[in-house]
Amino acid sequence: MPLFFWWANSVGPAGQLLDKCLQSAGIDRADVYITNAVKHFKWEPRGKIRLHKKPNSLEIAACRPWLEMEIEAVHPRVVVCLGATAAQALLGPQFRLTKHRGEVLPTRYGPVTATIHPSAILRMPEPAAREAEAGSLVDDLKAAAGYAAGRRAL
Repeated sequence: MPLFFWWANSVGPAGQLLDKCLQSAGIDRADVYITNAVKHFKWEPRGKIRLHKKPNSLEIAACRPWLEMEIEAVHPRVVVCLGATAAQALLGPQFRLTKHRGEVLPTRYGPVTATIHPSAILRMPEPAAREAEAGSLVDDLKAAAGYAAGRRAL
């Protein structure tokens, strides 16, 4: 059951949160292919840390051939875009995560769904909001896994 997660950063605190959410959703990390929308890391300095910068449309378009080759090679049952940037890069700039989160959309790449990016959860100031949103991410991952397994539609 290969799921295909399009991910902007699979290391650090956001990657650790994704791993916890996958585990909570009952998804074996070995069944997941994780890649990046853009194949380079663009950042800006903030003191001693480097903050990830959102890729622009030219950078996304330049990396699309690699993404398409990965999708073709992996043959995922469902593509899960983590975050609005990944979703818009694959589904178009008109896609709104707040409106279409969790919907499975037919595309030339196969079925695609989108959910919140773990880093967005980590940026939430209220612990209760972070916990609730992490629970929603787990629910979205469970639904995607169910769809991939043919058990249910999203």
